[in-house]
Amino acid sequence: MIENNETIDEFLARYTDDVEEAVRKAAAQEIVPRWRRLAAHEVDQKAGPHDLVTDADRKAELYLTEALARLLPGSVVVGEEAVHANPASYGAIRGEAPVWIVDPVDGTRQFVRGEEGFCTLVALAHHGVVHASWTYAPADDRLATAVRGRGAFLDGERLYAGPPEPGRELRVATSHPDYTTDEQKRDLLALRTPGVAPRPCGSAGLEYLAVARGESDATAFSWEAAWDHAAGLLLVEEAGGTHLTRTGEPFRITGGNELPFTAARDAATARRMVALLAGEA
Repeated sequence: MIENNETIDEFLARYTDDVEEAVRKAAAQEIVPRWRRLAAHEVDQKAGPHDLVTDADRKAELYLTEALARLLPGSVVVGEEAVHANPASYGAIRGEAPVWIVDPVDGTRQFVRGEEGFCTLVALAHHGVVHASWTYAPADDRLATAVRGRGAFLDGERLYAGPPEPGRELRVATSHPDYTTDEQKRDLLALRTPGVAPRPCGSAGLEYLAVARGESDATAFSWEAAWDHAAGLLLVEEAGGTHLTRTGEPFRITGGNELPFTAARDAATARRMVALLAGEA
């Protein structure tokens, strides 16, 4: 628990393990027991047939909301499901209090199908700056963490993205067609060019992890929801990568970005992606 005038950095130096424990417990108690065991009444639609929510999403978010707020008194939690119920609560990301940004099940469609490509995402931000993140894939018990200025790690091993191999096609995960407008689809068509191999993304959190590990070269996403991006963007940064919007500015979790935007293994790849997305290459 944060004490008196303790800073966020001091809090993280003392309590990152406690946050990790909360993330693992939320998954163990509320997500994993429902994986491949969901009943029909435990799955609902939000905006449409591709926008699903399950009891695992709701209950894991409630668990994390209570646990994280207790760890850091005075903080607020912005979770995907709470914002769906009360859109105005998203504004806390731009507020004065430290904010936990939570996606309890990132990749809900994969989770509903019984696939392994889902994860739990937690980030801690203040004044628009992400200070720490946790990306947990319960299906294979992998945990990626990042603290600003202290590096990115997967199960305790340091991550370094590094530049792509010269001359090889760029492997790029893009917004899935099921979740894009006609205009966004046209924007992303710019990536269908020699030297680039785009494919629809799965879980955004796991796509960011793939970039941080050097398994994928870049992403190209056309939506801003902070719970999908905050954790992964810091992970990529701390692994040596970078992120840019179509105007060449870093992505802001507080919104107002020029979309699409990219996160890439290195600065040169990010600039190449921006040039393509802006129609300059």
